[in-house]
Amino acid sequence: MNSTSLKLFQGIGRYGVLLALLALIVFGWLRYDNFLGTFNVLSVLRYNSMFALVALGMCFVIITGGIDLSVGSTAALGSVVAAMLSPYGWLPGLLGGLAAGLAVGASNAFIITRLNILPFIATLATMLAAGGCALLLAENQSVSVSYESGFTELGQGDFLGFPIPGWIALIAYLLGSVVLNLTSFGRTILAIGGNEDAARLMGLPANRVKALVYLTSGGLAGLAGVILAAQFGAGQPIEGVGWELFAIAAVVVGGTLLTGGVGSVGSTLAGVLLLGLIFNILNFENGLGWISLSAYWQSVIRGAFLLLVVAIQARLSMRPEEAA
Repeated sequence: MNSTSLKLFQGIGRYGVLLALLALIVFGWLRYDNFLGTFNVLSVLRYNSMFALVALGMCFVIITGGIDLSVGSTAALGSVVAAMLSPYGWLPGLLGGLAAGLAVGASNAFIITRLNILPFIATLATMLAAGGCALLLAENQSVSVSYESGFTELGQGDFLGFPIPGWIALIAYLLGSVVLNLTSFGRTILAIGGNEDAARLMGLPANRVKALVYLTSGGLAGLAGVILAAQFGAGQPIEGVGWELFAIAAVVVGGTLLTGGVGSVGSTLAGVLLLGLIFNILNFENGLGWISLSAYWQSVIRGAFLLLVVAIQARLSMRPEEAA
């Protein structure tokens, strides 16, 4: 991709998603009663905090030029482990779900950086393995959490009038933005995505940074699983199906190149909110009775968004003679 196309796509990603998000908010405010009411706003933020955490990890992975297909199964596994440990208190439940995610992330890191397996194949394998472990631990059923230990506050509670899951996601994104933009670790991530061989020739610790990126993605997915269990009152061994597609769509809609080297944490969050609001608007439309769309339309919309943005990326990356 030449410099002009790169700058153009960065502009589309960073400002286009923000303009689309703003337009969607204005549309919902004008069309629906209570769209910007406290209950609806906080509900959207509470529910989408799980996807925001998964998308943040995916953002770092895609910037390196990789992919992590295991995040949905990892979140499901984290939710089951957290639910099983919830009777011992909120902290063991939190740490257990996080540890489950880190274990999957560590497996991805080892397979990709030590065994030199392509990220697509490596994370596909761990996706299947994590999903199987979740079903085995849960015995193919939901695992109820303890309501007496305070664990459910992690998903259902508020702090200073703002959902606790929202605080967790907000802190994660602030830290992620600082890491990507203000640290040598973040610059190395961008360098690996731009040209991994060149990064190695410059003496950058490419393997170590990639390993930490996949470890982070797994940990964030496990944390999302903890929120899932706390929010819905049960560990859900099959709930994470399709989460990886939501995360990829949110990241790419936010302007991160699938080929790596370019990405923004803030735009990824905007992508998550944009997709979340689209589904929220569908619910409002169903309530008005003008249309009747099932939840399966969410997958259709995710696919359409992903196809559109990838098509734009491919068009911008074409050489002038190819585009003619």
